[in-house]
Amino acid sequence: MRTLLKSRRAIIDNEVRPAAVLVEGEKIREILPYDADIGSSNIRIVDYGDLALMPGVVDTHVHINEPGRTEWEGFSTATAAAAKGGITTLVDMPLNCDPVTTTVAALQSKVKACSNLLHVDCGFYGGVIPGNVADLEPLIDAGVLGFKSFLIHSGIHEFPHVTEADIRAAIPILKKGGVPYLMHAELESPVINGSKAAVDHRRYSTYLASRPRKWENDAVELMARLAGETNAHLHVVHLSSSDALSTLAATRQRGVPITVETCHHYLTYCAEEIPDGHTEYKCAPPIRERENREQLWKSIADGTIDFAVSDHSPCTPNLKERHSGDFMKAWGGIAGLQFSLSVFYNGAKARGFDLAQVSRALSASPAAFVGLKDKGSIAVGKDADFAVFDTEVMFRVEPGMIAHRHDVSPYIGMQLTGLVKETWLRGQRVFGGDAPIAPAGRPILRSSTG
Repeated sequence: MRTLLKSRRAIIDNEVRPAAVLVEGEKIREILPYDADIGSSNIRIVDYGDLALMPGVVDTHVHINEPGRTEWEGFSTATAAAAKGGITTLVDMPLNCDPVTTTVAALQSKVKACSNLLHVDCGFYGGVIPGNVADLEPLIDAGVLGFKSFLIHSGIHEFPHVTEADIRAAIPILKKGGVPYLMHAELESPVINGSKAAVDHRRYSTYLASRPRKWENDAVELMARLAGETNAHLHVVHLSSSDALSTLAATRQRGVPITVETCHHYLTYCAEEIPDGHTEYKCAPPIRERENREQLWKSIADGTIDFAVSDHSPCTPNLKERHSGDFMKAWGGIAGLQFSLSVFYNGAKARGFDLAQVSRALSASPAAFVGLKDKGSIAVGKDADFAVFDTEVMFRVEPGMIAHRHDVSPYIGMQLTGLVKETWLRGQRVFGGDAPIAPAGRPILRSSTG
């Protein structure tokens, strides 16, 4: 079956323009003018008019938690939520599943667990923890897209944090394997006038003071130094502190291969507006002040920050301490990958971004980061992955529309403009219209990325 998808607002070659995209099988075969005369009766034509035809979103930071903690989330629910949000590719973090993905056996168990459950394509990271250096090259050979470590307690004992010595031992192996090394960049140090002086754990300010910007700033300086010394591709995940941006910019200006992401919640919310007791906003690093948020947006615009991701990190309502509102006890993690495109679009549009800039930050740049050459843009030869996006429709996020496992999310109640109408994965509609019920996604292992 050949299909021609037409839109007067297609994102092609980093610009928005009228186009018709010819899909044959799983691939994009040709890009034609919007009004091209096909002259063939065996081509299905779908004309979206003024709806935007965008590359499928690539979210390279998602905690799916299966196997082992599937009551928190799972492959079926997470990828169904992704499909509803125009996301066609996820990359799963090596925690909070059990076993954690620090061995080939654990990776194999994860790939087995996702069999026939994926609504979108899904790649995997491995983990670097103290003592597993011998497992890193086998994991690279088995197809992981990169590796993740923590410089601070991860929240689960199976995934302990690394030291500088552990990082130095891992870097040559990962550099040789050509995969990025991702770091949760917080270095714990004594907190001055922090949470110990505050007694009310329901106050968001108590939690914010417990994880100061200095922890991030110090960790980013360490990462910048190591990247400069080794010329290895190091990556700072979920940057929250805008103070660290000058370090990152100066390091990159020297040609050092360090990259950085931020998250939709850091770009959307600010500490001044988070209600006390609303633990659905808790994440690590924390959501910071309004001026900090605006600096993050400026760095998206100027390219200091490479891309934005969801860091979808759900848990059960009990672990989120919904009943107590205790920020210091609640699990730290934001749930809401389904709304990533809409949430980012709202913030970006308010700051003068166009759709091509939105797509670059959510699709092209993250796909390039993990080496997925067939993903992230609408171009001949690439996978036919699309999000059909109505930039004008307004909607309110309600619990009943959520496809991920638990309806715990700070986005509930948010009024948004811009809604995903359809999602296509490798030439097949997987959400909206006549989308089938059967999951169509596949595991992505590095050997198959080209």
